[in-house]
Amino acid sequence: MKITIKKNDYDRMLEHALNERPDEACGLIAGTDREDGVREIKKVYLLTNIDHTNEHFSIDPKEQLASIKDMRANGLPPLGNWHSHPESPSRPSEEDKRLANDSKASYLILSLEDESNPVLNAFHVEGEQGSRTVRKEELTILPEV
Repeated sequence: MKITIKKNDYDRMLEHALNERPDEACGLIAGTDREDGVREIKKVYLLTNIDHTNEHFSIDPKEQLASIKDMRANGLPPLGNWHSHPESPSRPSEEDKRLANDSKASYLILSLEDESNPVLNAFHVEGEQGSRTVRKEELTILPEV
């Protein structure tokens, strides 16, 4: 699947991730799946990692509910989530794979391992526990218009 995200949304994610270090930052993404096969991220939610650790995240339930209500109010289906890896590459960890329970979701991971060159990748995870398949999705950061 091809995914697009606006540069200003990417910049907001990056700023949030940098501000949350050394903890992982997290949030949700919403948008549309277009008929041409492109998943268009139209809104990014910056949420609180209530675990306050650099190894995993748990989204604040109240913020998650407020985000879902906002998505519904704006007619934007949820597309997945995003989180940062403050000290590791932009690829799903074993825990990320274990917790990826929605086969329709896109999982975006923003690596800050090299702060001068942050890396954002998108992944699709499917299959049963213990035999999860991870596929990298094509992600394009759209320039501002």
